[in-house]
Amino acid sequence: MANIRLSIIFLNHNRLDETRVTTERLLCLCGERHEIEIIAIDNGSTDGTAEFLCAHPRLRTILLPDNRGIAGYNEGFVQAQGEVLLVLDDDSCPEKAEVFDRGLAYFDVLPQLGILACAIVARDGHLQYSWHLPTSERAVPSPFFIGCGFFIRRELMQVLGGYSGHFFLYQNEVDLSFRVRQAGYQIVFDPYCRVVHRGEPSQRPSWRRVFYPTRNTLWLIRAYYPQPFAAYMLLSRLLIGCVRAVQFRQFRAYWRGLREGMSYPVKKRFLTAALRKEFAPFWRQNSLIHQIFRCFGSLLCLLRQTF
Repeated sequence: MANIRLSIIFLNHNRLDETRVTTERLLCLCGERHEIEIIAIDNGSTDGTAEFLCAHPRLRTILLPDNRGIAGYNEGFVQAQGEVLLVLDDDSCPEKAEVFDRGLAYFDVLPQLGILACAIVARDGHLQYSWHLPTSERAVPSPFFIGCGFFIRRELMQVLGGYSGHFFLYQNEVDLSFRVRQAGYQIVFDPYCRVVHRGEPSQRPSWRRVFYPTRNTLWLIRAYYPQPFAAYMLLSRLLIGCVRAVQFRQFRAYWRGLREGMSYPVKKRFLTAALRKEFAPFWRQNSLIHQIFRCFGSLLCLLRQTF
C-alpha cells in the first residue's frame, strides 16, 4: 500500500448539490493516485449529504452528529495520514490536478513552510479579491490564507490543535495564521496554486455577515494585541460593525456579537512588534482611520469615472 503524501479534507453541511460537484471533481482529479486520500466530513447534514458521501468507497467519510462549524474539520485533521493536508470547502476544488504536486513540492524544499495559501478564483476564472492575500504574480510571503483552499503540514496542524472551534465561522483563518507565525513557521502565497470557489459572499445570510465578524474580530483583537493598540482597534471595530449593522439592518445580530465578543474569556497571545508589522493588513482592516480613507479613495475613483 502506497504511503499517503496528501490528505484532502473538505467539510460538508446541508449543501448536497455543492457536495456532489466537489466530490465528483476531486475523484476525477485524483484518479488512481493512491498516495492521495480524500476525507469528507459531514457536519450533521439532514438533506442526504451524509448518505451520498458514504456511498463513495474512494472517500474516507467522517459523520458528525451535529453542526460544529469549522471545528468539524478538526476530526479530519486528527485522522489524516498524509504528510500535507489540502483543506477545502464543500464548494471549492483545485482548478487542475497539477495543483497537488505543485503544493507538495513547496513542502519538500521549504522545511519552515507551514502554510501554502492558494489563489482563490471564481467560476469564471477571475481572482476573488480578498484583503487576506497579497496581489502578486509570483510566489511571495503572505500574512494570511483563505480557508477554502490552502495546504498545511499535518504535524503542524496537529501540534496547534487545529482550528479554534469556538469561532464556528469566519476569522478562524486569521487566528490560525497568528498561531502558525508565532510557532516560527512561514506562510507563502502561490498565485499558480489555484482553487475554484463556487460560492459568492453576497449569498450568505446578512445576520451571519454581521454577527460572526463582529464577535470573532473582537476576540482576535483582545487575544493578540496589547494596549494601546487593542483599545484603538476595539473602538474601530465597534464603529465598523455598527455601520455594517445599519447596512444589513441586523441590529440584534450586532449587539449579540458585541456582547459575546467583549465578554468571552480569551487566552492572551500577544503578537510581537515584528509580527504586528507583518500582519498590517489585519490592522488596516480594523482601523477606523484606514477604512475612512479607503472609502474616500473609492469615492474619488467613482467620481473620476463618472465625470
